[in-house]
Amino acid sequence: MRTTRAGSRRPAETAVTSPDAVRLDAVSKEYGSPKQRVRALDAVTASFGRGTFTAVMGPSGSGKSTLLHCAAGLDRPTSGRVMLGDTELSGRSETELTELRRDRIGFVFQAYNLIGALSVADNVTLPVRLAERSVEPARLSEVLAAVGLAEFRDRRPSQLSGGQQQRVAIARALVTRPDLVCADEPTGALDSRSSRQVLALLRRIVDEFGQTVLMVTHDPVAAAQADRVLFLADGRLAGELHRPSAEQVAERMTHLGER
Repeated sequence: MRTTRAGSRRPAETAVTSPDAVRLDAVSKEYGSPKQRVRALDAVTASFGRGTFTAVMGPSGSGKSTLLHCAAGLDRPTSGRVMLGDTELSGRSETELTELRRDRIGFVFQAYNLIGALSVADNVTLPVRLAERSVEPARLSEVLAAVGLAEFRDRRPSQLSGGQQQRVAIARALVTRPDLVCADEPTGALDSRSSRQVLALLRRIVDEFGQTVLMVTHDPVAAAQADRVLFLADGRLAGELHRPSAEQVAERMTHLGER
């Protein structure tokens, strides 16, 4: 049984010096058979600095989810290189990638992926406990307080609203102090009020806790919360905006749709 505690300082050999939480160097990703290849990403180079919030947008099929999955080590690029801090993901075994994702990447999806029979606290700590590790009680209390759910730690998901369930998922993503938080349409299943609350929380964990957030979204209002918005079209980078308004994002998306 391992005794490593989640949220503790990593060993010196895993210390990182890169200013980027993650970087893609000429990353391409193809799917399908040799006769019917589909190129979802086409030589994309992009970096995501530590403590920044980046949104990725594009038309359906533009490659935005593939970019997120490659950055998070969920998909292997067909060519190119992905760096998580100073760690190159290329050539890693599935076991090594699983450990890297568990320890250094947090995930927030449109579906909350909570287990109904478990309490909020147990849902937050479940991935760590499945890895035979423990979470310091103070760290659990810290992340639950950060997402505004300290008083709900013993409730079940069915006793929470959709927005509260997504905040549980965010707490789960934060509990190990990851290098990168990947959010895939995190407000897609929420009403407008809950969406605003979740987006404000993502903004807060960047500004106050120094987390790095990479978010895929189709919503210009959500994207406007980010420091930078990257646009993809046909698997290629098609521009970016810094601290844009929702109107500016929507206008750029309209032009992308005309490509």
